[in-house]
Amino acid sequence: MSSSVEELLILLQLERLEDNLFRGESRDIGTRYVFGGQVLGQALSAAQQTVDADRAAHSLHAYFLRAGDIEKPIVYNVERTRDGGSFSVRRVTAIQHGQPIFNFSASFQVAESGVEHQVSMPEVPKADDLEPPQPLSPEELAKLPPKLQRWFGRSGPFEFRHVYPRDELNPAKRPPQQQVWFRLTRRIADDAVLHRALLAYASDFHLIGTAMLPHGISFLQRNVQVASLDHALWFHRPFRVDEWLLYACDSPTAQGGRGLARGLFYSEDGRLVASTAQEGLIRLRPETA
Repeated sequence: MSSSVEELLILLQLERLEDNLFRGESRDIGTRYVFGGQVLGQALSAAQQTVDADRAAHSLHAYFLRAGDIEKPIVYNVERTRDGGSFSVRRVTAIQHGQPIFNFSASFQVAESGVEHQVSMPEVPKADDLEPPQPLSPEELAKLPPKLQRWFGRSGPFEFRHVYPRDELNPAKRPPQQQVWFRLTRRIADDAVLHRALLAYASDFHLIGTAMLPHGISFLQRNVQVASLDHALWFHRPFRVDEWLLYACDSPTAQGGRGLARGLFYSEDGRLVASTAQEGLIRLRPETA
C-alpha cells in the first residue's frame, strides 16, 4: 500500500477518549489550514462509531466555522440526538484550541427497499481512455509558494483524471461545469463505513474550483482567497473509492463573494452513488506589488 493511502487511512482512525469524545490527528498536505475533507471524513468516522452497525450514513450537513490548525489534533464531541426505529441522528462539534471549528449533523438508516430512479451519467470518455495528469515541471513548481509546492509535488492518495483538463497556472474562462474521474491509488479492505468516510474526504475536492471556471481565476493566484463555508453529502448506493468514480460538478451561481457548486458521483457502470453540494468563499483581493 502506498504511504499516502496508509497515512489517510490512519488519519480516519480516531482515538476514542470517552463514549462520545474522539480525537483525530491533522495532516499537512500542502494547504494553509486543515483540509476540509479531513474534518468531514473524521467527523463522519466519529459519528459512525456511536451508531449501531446495521445503520449506514445516508446524509450529512456541515458548516466550517474557523480555519483548522494543521499542527494540532482535533477533538470531536458527538451528541446522540436521536435513535428511532429506522433512523439515527448525530451532531458532531469539532474543537481546536477550546473553540468549535466545525459543526456537523449526520443521519443513519437501516437498509430498506423502495422505489428507485436516477439521472443518467454524463456521456464522457472512460477513465482508462484519458491520459494521467502530468506533474508540474521543477521550473513551474519553483514559481509557487512553499505550501503549494508541497501540494503539487507530493503523490496523494487519490488519482484524478480530468475529462477536460485546465491549466491552473494560466486558467482560461469556460462554462461552470467539469467532470473528473478519481479513485484511491491502492486497493483497500471491503469496509463500507471506511469507503463512505473516504468519499466524504474526497468530496471537498473540485467544488469551489468549479465555481471559479467562468471567471478565469484559480486558487493558485495570490489575489484569490477561497474557503469552504458549508457542505452537504448524500449517499445513495454502494460504492468503492478504490474503483473509478466520476465526479460530475456544476456551479449554478456565484455572487456576494460566494459560489455554489454541486456534484454527482457515478460508478463506472453508471450508477449514481452519491450527491454533494457546497457553498464556498471566493474573494478577489487587490493585486499587490
